Amino acid sequence: MFKLNVIQAAFGDCLLLEYGTNSRRFILIDGGPPNVFAMSLRPQLEQIAQASQPIDLVVLSHVDNDHIIGLLDYFVELRVNNNGLPVPAGLWHNSFTAAIDPNGLIAPRLASLNALMTAGVMSTTDLAVQGIGEGASLRTQALALQMPLNAGFPGGLITVDNAPGPVSFDNLELTVVGPTQANLDELQQKWIEWLDTHENDILSGNPFVMANSDASVPNLSSIMLLAKADNRSMLLTGDGRSDHLLDGLEQVGLLDANGAMHVDVLKLPHHGSDRNITKKFFRKVTADTYVASANGKDGNPDLATLIWLVEAAKDMQRQVKIVVTNTTPSVEKLLAEYPPSDYTYSLTVMPAGTNSIAV
Repeated sequence: MFKLNVIQAAFGDCLLLEYGTNSRRFILIDGGPPNVFAMSLRPQLEQIAQASQPIDLVVLSHVDNDHIIGLLDYFVELRVNNNGLPVPAGLWHNSFTAAIDPNGLIAPRLASLNALMTAGVMSTTDLAVQGIGEGASLRTQALALQMPLNAGFPGGLITVDNAPGPVSFDNLELTVVGPTQANLDELQQKWIEWLDTHENDILSGNPFVMANSDASVPNLSSIMLLAKADNRSMLLTGDGRSDHLLDGLEQVGLLDANGAMHVDVLKLPHHGSDRNITKKFFRKVTADTYVASANGKDGNPDLATLIWLVEAAKDMQRQVKIVVTNTTPSVEKLLAEYPPSDYTYSLTVMPAGTNSIAV
Protein backbone atom coordinates (compact mmCIF):
# COMPACT_ATOMS: atom_id res chain seq x y z
CA MET A 1 0.00 0.00 0.00
CA PHE A 2 1.45 3.33 -1.04
CA LYS A 3 -0.25 6.48 -2.28
CA LEU A 4 -0.21 10.23 -1.86
CA ASN A 5 -3.38 11.98 -0.68
CA VAL A 6 -3.15 15.60 -1.83
CA ILE A 7 -5.30 17.69 0.51
CA GLN A 8 -7.17 20.74 -0.81
CA ALA A 9 -4.87 23.43 0.59
CA ALA A 10 -5.83 26.49 -1.50
CA PHE A 11 -2.50 28.25 -2.20
CA GLY A 12 -0.51 26.04 0.20
CA ASP A 13 0.67 22.47 0.65
CA CYS A 14 -0.87 19.67 2.70
CA LEU A 15 -0.07 16.04 1.90
CA LEU A 16 -0.97 12.73 3.54
CA LEU A 17 1.41 9.95 2.60
CA GLU A 18 -0.39 6.62 2.99
CA TYR A 19 1.48 3.33 3.28
CA GLY A 20 1.59 0.07 5.24
CA THR A 21 2.03 -3.66 4.83
CA ASN A 22 -0.97 -5.06 6.69
CA SER A 23 -2.77 -1.88 7.72
CA ARG A 24 -2.89 1.77 6.66
CA ARG A 25 -0.43 4.20 8.21
CA PHE A 26 0.20 7.87 7.49
CA ILE A 27 2.77 10.64 7.41
CA LEU A 28 1.44 14.21 7.26
CA ILE A 29 3.59 16.67 5.33
CA ASP A 30 2.65 20.34 5.86
CA GLY A 31 -0.72 21.66 6.92
CA GLY A 32 -1.58 24.46 4.52
CA PRO A 33 -2.57 28.09 5.22
CA PRO A 34 -5.42 29.35 7.48
CA ASN A 35 -8.75 27.46 7.23
CA VAL A 36 -7.25 24.37 5.61
CA PHE A 37 -7.21 22.41 8.88
CA ALA A 38 -10.89 23.04 9.60
CA MET A 39 -12.16 22.65 6.04
CA SER A 40 -9.99 19.92 4.52
CA LEU A 41 -7.46 18.34 6.86
CA ARG A 42 -9.56 17.76 9.96
CA PRO A 43 -12.12 15.57 8.13
CA GLN A 44 -9.26 13.41 6.86
CA LEU A 45 -7.79 13.11 10.36
CA GLU A 46 -11.19 12.19 11.79
CA GLN A 47 -11.45 9.30 9.33
CA ILE A 48 -7.97 8.14 10.31
CA ALA A 49 -8.89 8.31 14.00
CA GLN A 50 -12.16 6.41 13.48
CA ALA A 51 -10.21 3.61 11.82
CA SER A 52 -7.60 3.63 14.65
CA GLN A 53 -4.81 4.19 12.14
CA PRO A 54 -1.56 5.85 13.22
CA ILE A 55 0.18 8.98 12.03
CA ASP A 56 3.81 7.98 12.40
CA LEU A 57 5.26 11.40 11.62
CA VAL A 58 4.46 15.01 10.81
CA VAL A 59 6.92 16.86 8.56
CA LEU A 60 6.96 20.64 8.26
CA SER A 61 8.91 21.32 5.09
CA HIS A 62 9.59 24.94 6.14
CA VAL A 63 8.02 27.75 8.14
CA ASP A 64 6.06 29.62 5.45
CA ASN A 65 2.52 30.62 6.41
CA ASP A 66 0.99 28.47 3.65
CA HIS A 67 2.58 25.31 5.06
CA ILE A 68 2.62 25.73 8.84
CA ILE A 69 -0.71 27.25 9.92
CA GLY A 70 -2.72 24.05 9.48
CA LEU A 71 -0.17 22.16 11.59
CA LEU A 72 -0.38 24.78 14.34
CA ASP A 73 -4.18 24.47 14.29
CA TYR A 74 -3.86 20.68 14.49
CA PHE A 75 -1.42 20.70 17.40
CA VAL A 76 -3.43 23.28 19.33
CA GLU A 77 -6.54 21.14 18.81
CA LEU A 78 -4.68 18.15 20.21
CA ARG A 79 -3.69 20.09 23.31
CA VAL A 80 -6.83 22.09 24.01
CA ASN A 81 -9.84 20.22 22.67
CA ASN A 82 -8.82 16.87 21.27
CA ASN A 83 -11.93 15.01 20.21
CA GLY A 84 -10.07 11.84 19.39
CA LEU A 85 -7.79 13.06 16.63
CA PRO A 86 -4.66 10.92 16.13
CA VAL A 87 -1.57 12.11 17.99
CA PRO A 88 1.49 11.96 15.70
CA ALA A 89 4.41 9.89 16.92
CA GLY A 90 7.01 12.48 15.93
CA LEU A 91 7.79 15.77 14.19
CA TRP A 92 10.45 16.72 11.66
CA HIS A 93 10.96 20.46 11.55
CA ASN A 94 13.98 22.69 10.92
CA SER A 95 13.53 25.98 12.71
CA PHE A 96 14.71 29.16 10.98
CA THR A 97 17.23 29.61 13.78
CA ALA A 98 18.71 26.13 13.46
CA ALA A 99 18.69 25.99 9.67
CA ILE A 100 19.48 29.54 8.55
CA ASP A 101 20.57 31.48 11.63
CA PRO A 102 22.59 29.21 13.97
CA ASN A 103 24.82 32.13 15.02
CA GLY A 104 21.92 34.46 15.77
CA LEU A 105 23.00 37.03 13.16
CA ILE A 106 19.76 37.33 11.17
CA ALA A 107 16.63 36.98 13.34
CA PRO A 108 17.31 40.00 15.62
CA ARG A 109 17.90 42.25 12.61
CA LEU A 110 14.69 41.03 10.95
CA ALA A 111 12.74 41.53 14.16
CA SER A 112 13.96 45.13 14.42
CA LEU A 113 12.36 45.84 11.03
CA ASN A 114 9.01 44.32 12.00
CA ALA A 115 7.40 47.61 13.04
CA LEU A 116 7.92 48.99 9.54
CA MET A 117 6.38 46.03 7.76
CA THR A 118 2.86 46.97 6.73
CA ALA A 119 0.47 45.01 4.55
CA GLY A 120 1.12 45.54 0.86
CA VAL A 121 4.53 47.13 1.45
CA MET A 122 6.68 44.56 3.21
CA SER A 123 4.35 41.57 3.19
CA THR A 124 6.94 38.94 2.16
CA THR A 125 9.47 40.04 4.75
CA ASP A 126 6.73 40.25 7.36
CA LEU A 127 5.78 36.65 6.64
CA ALA A 128 9.40 35.60 7.08
CA VAL A 129 9.45 37.24 10.51
CA GLN A 130 6.11 35.67 11.42
CA GLY A 131 7.42 32.30 10.27
CA ILE A 132 10.24 32.41 12.81
CA GLY A 133 7.70 32.80 15.60
CA GLU A 134 5.27 30.28 14.15
CA GLY A 135 8.04 27.71 13.87
CA ALA A 136 8.94 28.26 17.52
CA SER A 137 5.27 27.91 18.46
CA LEU A 138 4.97 24.59 16.62
CA ARG A 139 8.02 23.32 18.45
CA THR A 140 6.51 24.40 21.79
CA GLN A 141 3.24 22.63 21.00
CA ALA A 142 5.10 19.45 20.01
CA LEU A 143 7.13 19.45 23.22
CA ALA A 144 3.95 19.95 25.26
CA LEU A 145 2.50 16.89 23.51
CA GLN A 146 5.72 14.99 24.34
CA MET A 147 6.30 14.51 20.63
CA PRO A 148 9.90 13.65 19.67
CA LEU A 149 11.48 16.33 17.47
CA ASN A 150 13.90 15.36 14.68
CA ALA A 151 14.64 12.07 16.39
CA GLY A 152 17.66 10.25 15.00
CA PHE A 153 19.28 13.30 13.38
CA PRO A 154 22.56 14.32 15.05
CA GLY A 155 22.33 17.86 16.33
CA GLY A 156 18.60 17.91 15.64
CA LEU A 157 18.92 19.41 12.15
CA ILE A 158 17.44 17.59 9.17
CA THR A 159 19.83 17.83 6.24
CA VAL A 160 21.30 15.46 3.70
CA ASP A 161 24.57 15.65 5.63
CA ASN A 162 22.94 14.86 9.00
CA ALA A 163 20.65 12.08 7.83
CA PRO A 164 21.51 8.66 9.25
CA GLY A 165 20.49 7.14 5.90
CA PRO A 166 17.05 6.13 4.68
CA VAL A 167 14.51 6.07 7.51
CA SER A 168 12.01 3.20 7.50
CA PHE A 169 8.36 3.22 8.53
CA ASP A 170 6.84 -0.21 7.91
CA ASN A 171 7.10 -0.69 4.12
CA LEU A 172 8.00 2.98 3.55
CA GLU A 173 11.53 4.33 3.15
CA LEU A 174 12.17 8.08 3.45
CA THR A 175 15.42 9.57 2.19
CA VAL A 176 16.28 13.20 2.91
CA VAL A 177 17.35 14.79 -0.39
CA GLY A 178 17.34 18.42 0.72
CA PRO A 179 18.59 20.68 2.00
CA THR A 180 22.33 20.06 2.08
CA GLN A 181 24.46 21.92 4.59
CA ALA A 182 26.03 23.78 1.67
CA ASN A 183 22.54 24.95 0.61
CA LEU A 184 21.88 26.28 4.12
CA ASP A 185 25.25 28.02 4.29
CA GLU A 186 24.50 29.69 0.94
CA LEU A 187 21.06 30.84 2.12
CA GLN A 188 22.48 32.18 5.37
CA GLN A 189 24.94 34.29 3.40
CA LYS A 190 22.16 35.53 1.10
CA TRP A 191 20.09 36.65 4.11
CA ILE A 192 23.04 38.55 5.56
CA GLU A 193 23.77 40.15 2.18
CA TRP A 194 20.08 41.09 1.83
CA LEU A 195 20.09 42.77 5.23
CA ASP A 196 23.36 44.56 4.51
CA THR A 197 21.95 45.85 1.21
CA HIS A 198 18.41 46.78 2.23
CA GLU A 199 18.34 47.40 5.98
CA ASN A 200 19.09 51.13 5.84
CA ASP A 201 16.73 51.65 2.90
CA ILE A 202 13.91 49.97 4.81
CA LEU A 203 14.61 51.99 7.92
CA SER A 204 14.20 55.12 5.77
CA GLY A 205 10.51 54.23 5.47
CA ASN A 206 10.31 54.93 1.72
CA PRO A 207 7.43 52.68 0.51
CA PHE A 208 8.86 52.35 -3.01
CA VAL A 209 12.25 51.24 -1.72
CA MET A 210 10.62 48.94 0.82
CA ALA A 211 8.51 47.24 -1.83
CA ASN A 212 11.53 46.66 -4.07
CA SER A 213 13.48 45.30 -1.11
CA ASP A 214 10.60 42.98 -0.24
CA ALA A 215 10.61 41.44 -3.71
CA SER A 216 14.22 40.31 -3.27
CA VAL A 217 13.83 38.43 0.04
CA PRO A 218 15.79 35.13 -0.13
CA ASN A 219 13.85 31.88 -0.26
CA LEU A 220 13.60 29.77 2.85
CA SER A 221 14.95 26.24 2.74
CA SER A 222 12.66 23.20 2.54
CA ILE A 223 13.06 19.66 3.80
CA MET A 224 12.77 17.57 0.63
CA LEU A 225 12.14 13.83 0.68
CA LEU A 226 12.25 10.81 -1.60
CA ALA A 227 9.57 8.36 -0.47
CA LYS A 228 9.72 4.74 -1.68
CA ALA A 229 7.44 1.77 -1.07
CA ASP A 230 6.06 -1.15 -3.05
CA ASN A 231 8.37 -0.44 -5.99
CA ARG A 232 7.03 3.13 -6.36
CA SER A 233 8.79 6.42 -5.65
CA MET A 234 7.71 9.99 -4.92
CA LEU A 235 9.69 13.23 -4.69
CA LEU A 236 8.15 15.61 -2.15
CA THR A 237 9.78 18.99 -2.56
CA GLY A 238 8.08 21.60 -0.35
CA ASP A 239 9.05 25.03 -1.65
CA GLY A 240 12.58 23.89 -2.45
CA ARG A 241 14.66 25.04 -5.39
CA SER A 242 15.33 22.63 -8.22
CA ASP A 243 19.08 23.29 -8.09
CA HIS A 244 19.11 22.47 -4.37
CA LEU A 245 17.14 19.31 -5.09
CA LEU A 246 19.66 18.23 -7.72
CA ASP A 247 22.48 18.97 -5.25
CA GLY A 248 20.87 16.70 -2.67
CA LEU A 249 20.06 13.91 -5.11
CA GLU A 250 23.65 13.94 -6.33
CA GLN A 251 25.07 13.95 -2.81
CA VAL A 252 22.94 10.96 -1.82
CA GLY A 253 23.97 9.15 -5.01
CA LEU A 254 20.52 8.92 -6.60
CA LEU A 255 21.41 10.45 -9.98
CA ASP A 256 22.61 8.24 -12.79
CA ALA A 257 25.73 8.78 -14.90
CA ASN A 258 23.89 11.46 -16.88
CA GLY A 259 22.83 13.31 -13.74
CA ALA A 260 19.22 12.17 -14.15
CA MET A 261 16.62 10.10 -12.31
CA HIS A 262 12.99 9.00 -12.69
CA VAL A 263 10.23 8.79 -10.09
CA ASP A 264 6.59 7.82 -10.24
CA VAL A 265 5.30 11.04 -8.64
CA LEU A 266 6.85 14.50 -8.36
CA LYS A 267 5.23 17.23 -6.27
CA LEU A 268 6.17 20.44 -8.09
CA PRO A 269 8.32 22.74 -5.92
CA HIS A 270 6.76 25.95 -4.59
CA HIS A 271 3.30 25.31 -6.07
CA GLY A 272 4.75 25.29 -9.59
CA SER A 273 6.49 28.66 -9.38
CA ASP A 274 8.88 29.28 -12.26
CA ARG A 275 11.28 30.91 -9.76
CA ASN A 276 12.05 27.53 -8.21
CA ILE A 277 12.41 25.36 -11.29
CA THR A 278 13.95 25.36 -14.76
CA LYS A 279 13.13 23.75 -18.08
CA LYS A 280 16.37 21.80 -17.80
CA PHE A 281 15.17 20.28 -14.52
CA PHE A 282 12.24 18.55 -16.28
CA ARG A 283 14.74 16.78 -18.51
CA LYS A 284 16.93 15.69 -15.59
CA VAL A 285 14.29 14.57 -13.09
CA THR A 286 11.34 12.95 -14.80
CA ALA A 287 8.09 11.55 -13.43
CA ASP A 288 4.96 9.79 -14.59
CA THR A 289 2.73 12.07 -12.50
CA TYR A 290 3.27 15.72 -11.53
CA VAL A 291 1.28 17.33 -8.72
CA ALA A 292 0.68 21.07 -8.32
CA SER A 293 -0.98 22.34 -5.14
CA ALA A 294 -2.06 25.90 -5.95
CA ASN A 295 -5.12 28.07 -6.57
CA GLY A 296 -3.71 30.83 -8.77
CA LYS A 297 -2.40 33.03 -5.96
CA ASP A 298 0.86 34.67 -7.05
CA GLY A 299 0.24 33.15 -10.48
CA ASN A 300 0.89 29.59 -9.29
CA PRO A 301 1.28 27.24 -10.96
CA ASP A 302 3.13 29.49 -13.37
CA LEU A 303 2.30 28.99 -17.02
CA ALA A 304 6.01 28.85 -17.86
CA THR A 305 6.46 25.88 -15.51
CA LEU A 306 3.57 23.99 -17.09
CA ILE A 307 4.83 24.73 -20.60
CA TRP A 308 8.36 23.57 -19.73
CA LEU A 309 6.89 20.37 -18.31
CA VAL A 310 4.71 19.43 -21.30
CA GLU A 311 7.36 20.46 -23.85
CA ALA A 312 9.98 18.33 -22.12
CA ALA A 313 7.60 15.37 -21.99
CA LYS A 314 6.77 15.69 -25.69
CA ASP A 315 10.40 16.07 -26.70
CA MET A 316 11.30 12.97 -24.69
CA GLN A 317 8.24 11.07 -26.00
CA ARG A 318 6.91 10.47 -22.50
CA GLN A 319 3.23 10.31 -21.60
CA VAL A 320 2.71 12.15 -18.31
CA LYS A 321 -0.18 13.01 -16.01
CA ILE A 322 -0.61 16.41 -14.36
CA VAL A 323 -2.77 16.59 -11.23
CA VAL A 324 -3.80 20.03 -9.95
CA THR A 325 -5.81 20.94 -6.88
CA ASN A 326 -7.64 23.82 -8.58
CA THR A 327 -8.41 25.19 -12.01
CA THR A 328 -6.40 28.39 -12.46
CA PRO A 329 -5.87 30.85 -15.32
CA SER A 330 -2.52 29.25 -16.12
CA VAL A 331 -4.07 25.77 -16.25
CA GLU A 332 -6.82 27.02 -18.56
CA LYS A 333 -4.27 28.73 -20.79
CA LEU A 334 -2.14 25.57 -20.95
CA LEU A 335 -5.14 23.53 -22.08
CA ALA A 336 -6.03 26.14 -24.70
CA GLU A 337 -2.55 26.77 -26.11
CA TYR A 338 -0.91 23.37 -25.49
CA PRO A 339 -3.83 20.95 -25.81
CA PRO A 340 -3.35 17.39 -24.57
CA SER A 341 -4.27 16.13 -28.04
CA ASP A 342 -1.10 17.80 -29.40
CA TYR A 343 1.12 17.01 -26.43
CA THR A 344 1.79 13.89 -24.41
CA TYR A 345 -0.04 14.75 -21.20
CA SER A 346 -3.37 14.38 -19.46
CA LEU A 347 -4.70 16.73 -16.80
CA THR A 348 -6.80 15.94 -13.74
CA VAL A 349 -8.32 18.58 -11.47
CA MET A 350 -9.37 17.78 -7.91
CA PRO A 351 -13.18 17.66 -7.99
CA ALA A 352 -14.83 20.72 -6.49
CA GLY A 353 -16.16 20.23 -2.98
CA THR A 354 -13.81 17.35 -2.13
CA ASN A 355 -11.10 17.37 0.54
CA SER A 356 -8.42 15.45 -1.30
CA ILE A 357 -7.34 13.51 -4.36
CA ALA A 358 -5.29 10.30 -4.28
CA VAL A 359 -2.26 9.91 -6.52
